[in-house]
Amino acid sequence: MKLIHRIGYFSVGLFFGIVLLLFFLGGKKTSCDYSPDARVLKNIRIKERIFTEEAFSYFENNKLDTALVSLSLENGDVDFSRSNTDKITCNIYVITNEVNSAILELQIENCDSTATIQKAILKK
Repeated sequence: MKLIHRIGYFSVGLFFGIVLLLFFLGGKKTSCDYSPDARVLKNIRIKERIFTEEAFSYFENNKLDTALVSLSLENGDVDFSRSNTDKITCNIYVITNEVNSAILELQIENCDSTATIQKAILKK
């Protein structure tokens, strides 16, 4: 078989393989969250979020929108050196994100079904 025929067969098979993958995986919301940061942030994002009085009053007093928490869970970084991940039931994570040329720091308690925002600090 000539090389041009082999390339042709390969191209046809590759095309149909890609079409099948797009068909089967196109409707699903698949993601590739392999890094530890991405896994923790995704785990917190999918849970019900609860604000403590301290965190909610901090957002109110500084005229901050609580949507910044969602933004921080999308684009933020988990500071594992300052987080407490040794607990069995609920780990506590420190998440930082840059917001309007300031750093928003969140302390979140991640339990089985809820994620509780315990503290929020905006460092300028």
